[in-house]
Order: sequence, then C-alpha cells, then structure tokens
Amino acid sequence: MLTKTNNVMNFAEQGNILVGYFPVMPKKPANCSRPACSKGAFACLTNQLNSAPILACFLGLLAAGPARAAFNIPTGVTDNPPAAVPSPLFGATEFSQPLLLFEEFGVRTMPSSPPSNTSRLPGPAGCETTPNGKDLDDFLKEPLHPYPQEYANEGLPNPWAAKINDCVGPFAKTVLEGRPGGQWFAHQRWTEFFPKVFFQSVQTGARTNLGLRDQYQRHGYSKGEFGSGGLYHMNGTTNGIKPQIHPLMPPQDPTALWTFDGTFPPKLLMARYGESILFRHYNALPLNETANHGFGSTQISTHEHNGHTPAESDGYTAAHFYPGEFYDYHWPMILAGYDSINVLASDPEAGMPDGNGGIFKIRGDWRETMSTHWFHDHMLDFTAQNVYKGNAAMMNYYSAVDRGREAANAIEARGDAKKPGYGCDYANPGKNVNLCLPSGTALDWGNRDYDVNLLVADKAWDQEGQLYFNIFNTDGFLGDRITVNWQWKPYLDVRARRYRFRILNGSVSRYFKIALVDQQGQRVPFHMIANDGNIMEHAVPFPHAEPFLDNDVDKGVVAYDLPSQGIAERYDIVVDFKPVKDGDRLYFVNLLEHQDGKGPKQAIPLDQVWSGSYQGDPGVGTFLEFRVHSCVQKGRPVSCPDFSMNPADYVEGRLKMIPLPPFTTAELQNAIHRKFEFGRSSGTDQQPWTIKTNGESGGGLTMDPHRLSAAPVEGAAEIWHIVNGGTGWSHPVHVHFEEGQILKRGGKAPPQWEKWARKDVYRIGPLSDELDSVEMAIRFREFAGTYMEHCHNTQHEDNAMLMRWDILNPLKPIVLPTPSTGWEGVNYEDSFVLDTYLDGCDSPRANCQLLP
Repeated sequence: MLTKTNNVMNFAEQGNILVGYFPVMPKKPANCSRPACSKGAFACLTNQLNSAPILACFLGLLAAGPARAAFNIPTGVTDNPPAAVPSPLFGATEFSQPLLLFEEFGVRTMPSSPPSNTSRLPGPAGCETTPNGKDLDDFLKEPLHPYPQEYANEGLPNPWAAKINDCVGPFAKTVLEGRPGGQWFAHQRWTEFFPKVFFQSVQTGARTNLGLRDQYQRHGYSKGEFGSGGLYHMNGTTNGIKPQIHPLMPPQDPTALWTFDGTFPPKLLMARYGESILFRHYNALPLNETANHGFGSTQISTHEHNGHTPAESDGYTAAHFYPGEFYDYHWPMILAGYDSINVLASDPEAGMPDGNGGIFKIRGDWRETMSTHWFHDHMLDFTAQNVYKGNAAMMNYYSAVDRGREAANAIEARGDAKKPGYGCDYANPGKNVNLCLPSGTALDWGNRDYDVNLLVADKAWDQEGQLYFNIFNTDGFLGDRITVNWQWKPYLDVRARRYRFRILNGSVSRYFKIALVDQQGQRVPFHMIANDGNIMEHAVPFPHAEPFLDNDVDKGVVAYDLPSQGIAERYDIVVDFKPVKDGDRLYFVNLLEHQDGKGPKQAIPLDQVWSGSYQGDPGVGTFLEFRVHSCVQKGRPVSCPDFSMNPADYVEGRLKMIPLPPFTTAELQNAIHRKFEFGRSSGTDQQPWTIKTNGESGGGLTMDPHRLSAAPVEGAAEIWHIVNGGTGWSHPVHVHFEEGQILKRGGKAPPQWEKWARKDVYRIGPLSDELDSVEMAIRFREFAGTYMEHCHNTQHEDNAMLMRWDILNPLKPIVLPTPSTGWEGVNYEDSFVLDTYLDGCDSPRANCQLLP
C-alpha cells in the first residue's frame, strides 16, 4: 500500500542527535534513543513526532540555542529560542574564491544496437557507504547498457541484490529499472522520438572530482575564455576539485551532500531542440536510509523543470526509485504545438543548430521556444531535503533563435548564405532569426564564454562544516549563508563587454530580490530578457520607469531592481560591463528580508544594506562580486569585440525577441476555469499546508498521490486561478509540463516582466509585486498522463501542498492507476477523483467565487 511517509528522524548511536539542531545539541538524554526498527523500514519511523517522550526530549534540548531577535535564521527547531547558531566560516572571508562555473554532463550518440557490455553498477562496501568514486567513473565511461526500451526493464535484478538482502531484505526479487512497468509508464511516442543522444549520471555521496567530465566539455578547455589564457581555463580540468563550499571549509561528508556524480562543480546539460535525449539516472545512495546526516531520502525521482515532456519522464512524486536501480528519463526535445502548428517544419525560426552554421528546421511553434531549465528531485515528502542536499542541475536549451552563438563581426551579423544561423536578428530583422545573445563565437552553438549559469541558494552548516537542515519546521527552511553554484560569496572575473546571466533561485524557502551595484553602492542598469527560462517578447530595462503593477496603489512606483524571485524561478538578464573601468568591481545584492520560512517580509532599502546599518536577516547583503577586465591584444588593453545583441533594441515599442503565442478570443471564452487555493484550511500540525480545488466543500486537502484533482483534455486551453488562502505567507506555485500566460495579477494587468512572458512558477503573497491571486491561460498538448501542481517552497510542498492532475487522452479518457514502489518493483493501486476534476468551476459541485 502506498502510504505518505513523514520526515525521517535519524538518531546517531554515538550520543549526538544528527537532526534538527546540529550546532547546539548536547549529549542526548537517555530517553532520546532511536526506537527499534526493522532494518530499512521507513514506515517504522512514521509519526514519531507524536511520541510524547521524544517530543519532550527535543523541546528539552532547546535551551542550548542562542537567540537572535525576531529572526529564525538558520531555521531552528522552534521559535523559542528562534534559531540555530550561525554557520561557522573557518577563517574564510568574502569574495576570496573564484566562482565555479557549471560542468557539462556532455551527451553521447545513442548506439544503433545494444552494446556487448555486461558490467554492473559498482556496489557499496557496506550498508551505510556509497561506491568507490573511481569505480563509478569507469562505469559511467562505458557505453549505455542494457539498451533502453519502451517498457521498464523489470526482467533483470538490481545489481546490488545480495547487499540489499543483507542490509534491508530479504526480498523475493529485485529489479534493475525503477520506472513503473507496463503500459502506464511506458515511454510515449518512443519510436517517433527515439533518443538520438544520451547521458548518464549517478546520484551519490560527496567525493573529489576525478575529471570524469573533462572529455565531454564542448569547449574542451581549448576554446574562447575556456582556453589557455582565458578567464575560465581552470588548468584545463576539474580533476582534484573537492566538495567544499570554500577552500578553507571542510569537504562535505558523503552522507551530508548527495550530488550528480557526487562531485563539484554543479552539473549542466546542454540540449538542442530536435535532438531527443535519454537520461539514465542511477541511484548510488546508501542502502541504510539513516546514513543521511539527519536529512534526505535515499529514494529519488527526477523532474525536468519545466520540460515539454511525457508524464512518465516528468518525475512524478510517487514514481521514485531505489539504491542500485536506474530510471530512464526520455526527453523528446520538441516544441509545444508539434502536432498542430508548423507541422511541415517550414518556419525558419523553429529550428536547431546543425553544427556548421546552419539551421535544421523542426516542427512546432517557435513562440514556445524555451531556454533556461533545471532538473531536481521530486521524491514524495522529501523534495526539500533532497534538493537542498544536492539533487539539482541546470539545463540550457539551444535553438535557432537562442543558439548560444553571437556574431564574430559586423559582416557575419548581417547574414551569410553559407552560415545563415550566425546572422543576427538585430542586423536584419526580416531575415535573420538568431537573437545573438551574449555567449561567444568559438563554437557553432552553446558558447558559455559570456553566458553564465548562476544557481543562488541559501545554506547552513554545523560546527563541523557539514550541511545542516531542520526537518521539523514545516513553515520553511532558511539558511544564513548565500551561495552561488555551491560557493559562499565567490567572485567572477568578467570582460568589459555584455554578459548573459541565467539566475536560478535554487533555495528551499528563501526568495531573493537582486540589485546590481558598483563599488560605491550605486545601482548599475541592466535588462531582463527571460522569465522562467522563456525569452520574453520584449526586454525590460532596470531601473524600470513603469509602475510595479497596473493598480492605483502602486502608481508611480519605480522598479529599480529585479522583481522578487521565488523558489525555482529563473530570471535571465543582460549586463553591459563596457562602461566599467578595468579593475573595478560590481556586486549582486539581495534586498529581500525573511524572518521565517513562511515567505519574505519586505525589501530593505539599498542604502541601509550597503552601509551596513541593516542588521537583521543574515541572508540580506552582497553575495557575488564581479571583477572587470579589459581585453588584451599584444600585451595592451583594448576594447573587447562585442557583436551580441543590445537588449535596448528590444524594449517595448521596438524589435521583438520571441512573440507570445496568442490565445484566441474563442479559446478564452470557452475555456474551462479551475481554482486552486493555497493555504492551511483543514491542515494538521504535521501536514499544515493544503490546496482547496474549485471551492469544494470540506476544506483544503493534503497530498494523496492517488487523488486526481484536475483532468484537462489533451489539446484544450484552460484558465487557472491560483489564489492565496490566507495572510502572512507566500507561495511560488509551480505547474508542471506547460507554460502559462498571466492574464491578471490581483485582478489587474500584470507588470511588464510578466506581460511579455510565459511562466511556470506563479508567485502569490503579500508583496507588492505578487499579490494574492494570479489568473493564467494554459494549453495542454502532445502528451498525456500524470503531472503535478504544488508550492515550490518545498517545505510547504512536502507538508503537504502538492496535488496531482492528469492530461486525458481524448481517445482514451481514463483515470490512470497510481504507482506504488518498493524494493521488489512497482505495483499499481486504484486512483480516485474529486467531483470537479473534469469540469472545474463549471461543475455543479464547485463553488469557485472567482474574481471579476
């Protein structure tokens, strides 16, 4: 039976409690010992917070914690005292280490026939360990085997079967692939979109990087700024990089940090539209689920956020897989509208780089082109812990319009019949399709010289320097140290030219509001060009002279800095460093204050932050330094060549980047409306966060993977109303699979950065640039199956603000069964539906009370 499992309480045998309050825990009292459990059973740890002796034990330990008035940061066990002690710095000073740029996974051509290899995933030496790092690298270098198939591979056993039976068994059988079997989770349109390329990685404990991915870096550490003498050469290898947040801090323990490959730098997938991908994700985490440094689940599920991806490869929260197993994720890399728009592949804007300056045309709606994604864990009840622990990577989509290749000179920018993909839209808008965003020129596509991924997240660590997470506070977890690409307050060397920054909020509960300032604390202008990874119709300049929102309250308010950035939102911006003197420095500054994890409280004035007079939330302040360098020619500084697009040419009233795909009047008038209210109605102490659908009686509902709350029909357009069900908290609501367009925010027209955008995260809350409701239009195309909607404050999601919705195949409109996983494989259980799941607000059982 699939049951919802609460967060695991892990008690160490040596006398220190390893959960909740690492920095301040004394020796455990006698009555704080771990209850007896059958080995490997999550269920035996369920609901332990209801145990009076254990709860009393935890509350009795709180007196050791220091008080920080009003701010529960890092998040402590309770609000009195309010927080754990600050994360120690071990002598590290700010901006004393270079930023680690993302390391590419690299893709390989899918073999045309099954390889002859029969080797197996290397196993661990013990129940609480992970496999040897070199053995894992050697295995990952091999060709893909066994060969991927449409249906899950249930015929072969888990390669760790013997050790599984020793550590968590016995079991009558085990399976190799953790994907649910049979037709319900078979790869959709498998033959049509058979993978052209693949990559494979293991989720495993922290270890030193041995250079596994060096050979897969497209720049080869030989081209552009990654070549010898370039800003980002890094000695031509990642070999020897340790899993450290700063060189003066201890390396992370294999139980504390679980990343892709187990290594730093964080990983990046470079993907092209039209080139379907198979991702084989191995689980090489410990067999003993308590070998987790107090938090995190050894069962994982991977969500590509927000790919136009079949449901079986979307990372459904109940379709998780176990140590020793793999899961084959199939990402077709097609444009939305593939079946209905541009079906003859004649549109020049809909295309993929061909590797030689040309464009290979593809089907679909080019206005649905996406750019900046990420993928991360989505395990039921453990998403926050697993993502915080390292289960997150970024993904760049490349296309004809966002090629990752700017022009090398003015002649090339105007267009060349031999290499039409290099021609820049700004130089010939009627002919050229490449936007020529800042990137570089050394490669045909995917240059990263001046295109930088930034994963911004707050973290906390204990007195030994190991990651700390509080699993007990359901409001949300806040760390006291802001990291970029897992580095605490790094610096980035940049040339005096334009750069593109892809900024991902990878936190659990913290929002950001980012300002860019110079050495004197004065704001530096920039342009926002993409929202949630989708290039907008028009660039938005900052400072922005338009009001925050089109309403009477905010008339005349100027947006000086980026809008509030909720968890999982991606903002792409272009910064021009040309006016900055050689040797000068700029800074990213976070201005958004939290007092607890429920949501942000207010933006702090920049002058207070810069002067140091503000002494509240330790997450407010500078977090990334830019060091500006001139270009050098024959030993002398020269102006840097820069034929990338100037975003000022694409502001409202001028050129367009990617136009919004329109919704017709008929579509909107005939659309089914659905209402989702995010709040605490009918919540419990352990699962306080709920979602109320279409105003159905009975209050809000916590997550049940069997419950189907909404079922749009494939090909339909709908209008979804996302509403905040109370005050004092914020929710960044994520809708899987499709991008929506915000029609109204707070009942009014949205701000410019949303007016021109397609979104997959919709912030609701009390801040002036979010308000308490969003009305958005969305379509559902190409694929069917089970998807999700949830709050991306992942502590809210895990406790239990998450719901299931399915896309129905109009030819087979059936409710899919629910997968139930285990060491012996995956079974299916019956699903059930809400009364309003088909008709939404039109149902006679609905009580939506929509805003006019």
